[in-house]
Amino acid sequence: MTKKFFPILIMAMLLGTAQAAPVWITIDNDAAEHTKSHLGKSTQIFKSMNGITMMKIDEQDVPSLSHEMHHDFKRCGGFVAHDSKEDALATLSGESKRVFAKKNLFSDYSINQQDLVRPAVAMVKSSNISQTITKLQEFHNRYYQSQYGVDSQKYVKSKWASLIAARNDASVEFFQHSKWKQPSVVLTIKGSVSPDEVIIIGGHADSIAGYFGGSRNRAPGADDNASGISTITEVIRVLADSNYQPKKTLKFMGYAAEEVGLRGSKEIAQKMKSDGANILGVMQLDMTNYNGSDLDIVMMTDYTNSTQNEFIGNLIDEYVSGVSWGYDKCGYACSDHASWHNAGFPASMPFEAKKRDMNGNIHTSRDTISVSRNNASHAAKFAKMALSFVIELDR
Repeated sequence: MTKKFFPILIMAMLLGTAQAAPVWITIDNDAAEHTKSHLGKSTQIFKSMNGITMMKIDEQDVPSLSHEMHHDFKRCGGFVAHDSKEDALATLSGESKRVFAKKNLFSDYSINQQDLVRPAVAMVKSSNISQTITKLQEFHNRYYQSQYGVDSQKYVKSKWASLIAARNDASVEFFQHSKWKQPSVVLTIKGSVSPDEVIIIGGHADSIAGYFGGSRNRAPGADDNASGISTITEVIRVLADSNYQPKKTLKFMGYAAEEVGLRGSKEIAQKMKSDGANILGVMQLDMTNYNGSDLDIVMMTDYTNSTQNEFIGNLIDEYVSGVSWGYDKCGYACSDHASWHNAGFPASMPFEAKKRDMNGNIHTSRDTISVSRNNASHAAKFAKMALSFVIELDR
């Protein structure tokens, strides 16, 4: 065993000889053999289909797998954790996506709400976004199994609740997860005409740095992903301050446990699917404030809906002045949009840069807002885009 993997051995010794609980994951084929060779013989490859491999690993190896995906494959996340073998098989076969496919044919992607969108976009303030990023990076970390991860979500819930305090059509609550400490946060503004139709803007709220001692490591996560949560917060503020009255139900989400297999968003997406939710569109905001490419906003093409991606590009052209955009791909399930896509809902992931140009400081103690020159001017473009997405779909 090389020195690089010595911490895994230490972790195993500290945990003792008790049998660790197994976790089923799906991961891209190119990373499967690497995972098996470095996590040891307790890791089993079960089946491969359509470029994806289904594996069983020990629960204790989930943080180290997240680290390996970032360190060796330059992937944020990089795998999907499942609650059961059956659920992993459904994802592998694509069966989970077929259930709700017909509902997604009826979204209206025309652009005709200029009188509502333009005033809303003009209200976006980058200073609000930077203030929230700064507050979130002050938590020692926002790790899904740490008290810091719980406390940071209490802050997000309180912040969002303060923004909608004057409304009687809105509420914010925790979505509690039974297998880890950190809850997800969900804010709902109920639609006045078609409340059963739902539009979702989400981003992950957890942060990670390394894997050994993850609950103790310093992980400010300013870009990954305080930037996305802070951008969502500004969208909520604008809608609240403008007294926007949605026809359809709007939901804003701060997911727990994204960094260890998209676990929070997956649980929420599966719950809404089983409840028969009619979700018109999902936008994932994961890393919005690092301007590393010649393109300002990059639409990721894998695990996303191509028609909705094109619609968002048209929204950028219409409403976000002077902003360039284009396409790229992660090459794997890189964020929570994959949870919604795998559940059969139209999802998109506009990203801050091309994949090869992404922020190299993520998953370290260096991921602070100083990397973005202590401002959120780049994230403000994403807030304007997200506002236009919400208002144009809500008709």
